Amino acid sequence: MQHEIVIAGFGGQGVLSMGKILAYSGLMENKEVAWFPSYGPEQRGGTANVTVILSDERISSPVLNEYDIAIILNQPSLEKFENAVKQGGFLIYDGYGITRKPARKDIRIFEIDAMNIATKEGNVKAFNMIVLGGMLKIIPMVKLESVIAGLKKSLPERHHKLLPMNEKAILRGMELIKEQNVE
Repeated sequence: MQHEIVIAGFGGQGVLSMGKILAYSGLMENKEVAWFPSYGPEQRGGTANVTVILSDERISSPVLNEYDIAIILNQPSLEKFENAVKQGGFLIYDGYGITRKPARKDIRIFEIDAMNIATKEGNVKAFNMIVLGGMLKIIPMVKLESVIAGLKKSLPERHHKLLPMNEKAILRGMELIKEQNVE
């Protein structure tokens, strides 16, 4: 099984971190992994995206034009990647700041209210983990234990005290994800 994923949003939203944690999680499960970040010089506040491929077999190239899964965190990313989701694929988005919702009928679309919930619960730094949890609920490509191990690997040791908060955010995201009915 191979999952080709793009995660896209503004720099500072944890886009690259989310991709790195997902990649580490795949490594923990002995999967073939590609992690291919892309961001402008204005990393914080500019647009950023990362391609992650998790596979049971060898990966031929990390460069993709189409994706099985797109995780979208802002309007410019929605405009750029909505049409790059393969027919039958998944688009997951946080509605915060989205002015035009995705409208394709040949893919499954899920909304997660991660930013509003993270803000309300005083946990904005774990926003990306809420989104990651939502994705893992509908597409369980790696185990939660692997994600926690990947998170531990990607966080500097001085931040390991934040692991329980991040695990809680992942579980919260699993509760929040909702499929959008496009008619």
